[in-house]
Amino acid sequence: MYNFTLNHNFNLVLSYHTQGKVIFWQYQDYTPEISESIANAFSRASGYSVEDTPYNSSFAGYKDWFIYQYRKPGFTIEAGLGENPLPISQFDEIYHDNIGILILGMVL
Repeated sequence: MYNFTLNHNFNLVLSYHTQGKVIFWQYQDYTPEISESIANAFSRASGYSVEDTPYNSSFAGYKDWFIYQYRKPGFTIEAGLGENPLPISQFDEIYHDNIGILILGMVL
């Protein structure tokens, strides 16, 4: 992912995890101003809540690196609920919840 990202000029990144139906959008003081409004648009499209990134969750993820490296928006989307690995029975719901995020992410 690192090399792939270096070789492309992305406007933003989405990092998918599975737990919580939330959207994390910040990384310390490096977060671009537009990030919160994009996160809110993703929230409206998915029904997921927008939350501040927990301090203990920062510093280790792709989203954080991307925001720091490029000063562009990055988001961690926590899809689904339950015990990991999530059951395949949640696929349709997760797809439905996230298709709007994916489409918005392509056009922003």
